Order: sequence, then C-alpha cells, then structure tokens
Amino acid sequence: MRLALLTSLTMIAFAANSVLTRLAIEGQHIDPSGFAIVRVAAGALVLGMVITLRGGGLPLLRRNRLPGAFSLAAYMIGFSLAYLTLDAGLGALILFGVVQITMFAHGALSGAAPNMRQITGAAIAFAGLLLALWPGAGGNSDAVGAALMVFAGLGWAAYTIIGRSTADPLAATAANFLLCLPILLVLLVSAGLYFSPMGLALGILCGGLTSGLGYALWYSVLPRLTSATAAVVQLSVPVIAIGAGAVFLDEAVGLMLVISTVLVLGGIGWAISAGSVPADRR
Repeated sequence: MRLALLTSLTMIAFAANSVLTRLAIEGQHIDPSGFAIVRVAAGALVLGMVITLRGGGLPLLRRNRLPGAFSLAAYMIGFSLAYLTLDAGLGALILFGVVQITMFAHGALSGAAPNMRQITGAAIAFAGLLLALWPGAGGNSDAVGAALMVFAGLGWAAYTIIGRSTADPLAATAANFLLCLPILLVLLVSAGLYFSPMGLALGILCGGLTSGLGYALWYSVLPRLTSATAAVVQLSVPVIAIGAGAVFLDEAVGLMLVISTVLVLGGIGWAISAGSVPADRR
C-alpha cells in the first residue's frame, strides 16, 4: 500500500510539471525562458540538498556529463516554449509518446530486435501521436508548439539513454541539473526575461517540488518496481495531466484528443507488456 501511494504521488508530480508550466506561461506570469531557468535552479538546489543529506558528492566530471546536461537543456527549453500554445494534457501526451517511441526505436537499433507485438504496439502509438500532432487535434494543437514538444521529447529521450548506465541516477540527475543551469543562462539570458512573484513561485514549485523531489521520490521507489511495472505506471501521467488541465486550467477535452490518447497509451502499453525495451525513467 505504501509503495502504491508513493508511486501514485510520483506520477502526480510528473503530471503537475505540465500543469504548473502551462499555468505559469499561459497566464503570463513568467516567460518560457525565465521559467526554464528558475525550474532548473530550484531543481538543482533541492536535488543538491537531497544528495547532501543522503551523503556523497556530485559526480560533475564523469563521462557523458556534458551530453547529459545539454540534452536536459534541450528538454527544458522545448518543454517551456511549447506551453505557450499547447494545453497541459496534450503537451504531456506528445512528450510521453515521443520519449517512449524514441526509446523503443533506440532499443531496436541497438540490437534488441522487436517482436511482432512490440512493432504493432509502436505503430499504434505512432498513429495516435500523429493524430495528436495533427493541427486541430482536440481543438488544442498548434504546429509550432507541437514541434517544440517533440524537440523536448527527443531531448529527454537522449538524456535518459545517456544516463541509463549510471550507478547512482539521483546523484547524476543532481549533477546534470547543476551543469544545465549555466547552459540555460548562456542560451536564454538575453531572451527578454520577465518574472512576477507568481511566476517565480510556480517555477520554484515546479523545479523544487514536482521535479526535484519528484525525481528523488521516483528513484527511491524504482528499485522496488519491476521494469514492466515502472513503464506501465507512467502511462497514467498524460491521463492525469489531461484531467488536471481540464479541472484547473479549464482546458477542453475533445473527442480527437481522447482517441489519440487511447491510441498512444494503448499502443505503448501493448508493446511494453511484451517485455522489451527498458522503460524511460521520467
């Protein structure tokens, strides 16, 4: 029961990243670049505190650290900019679908030959993702926003693949957040940043609580979950984000969005249940 509760809280935290980002940016409380910077800074601070309390140092100079930091920066930038136009639920669905399909493709290209069930599931999920990306899907899709979220999904998939073999994922995440911050500052500091107290509060909440502590909680429960279970429970994240977006942001849930959600999550669930590619750890 305790494991189920902690896992549920983690999935809610992941979905809340989309809702908080959309609330802050769509409400014009903060610009996307500023939100990304505040989120990463708050996440780095909280994760650094967790590592300090746990004991141990930050592996800043390890192999693949810079590629990991740059791919994390790509995710953060694309994620924030996409929510200028995308609804929270649709954005989460596109992100989740792109990450999982990319991970599946990487596994297949790396020698983990997919079986027919996995190929079928991936094809169904890809069809649902195309439907979600189609302009006007669910009345919410925007071509530029969708492209930015695809970019974010590719960034997160690369980040996951790069860090998959790390012995201490929590410490690696903290180190990557810390190194990601100066990258964002260099890339975004001249982007016309503006902040309001509400925008800062939402950025800190997203970075420190739902990202930083959310990741810490996820890595604490992950060893107690099977790979298949860890992958399947993440199917709930876009669904939670869609529901939360409808309740808290008054976002529409149209028929096309429902159909694309069923196709993406159903296809991924079908492929994952065959026991294949290692799951994304977002």
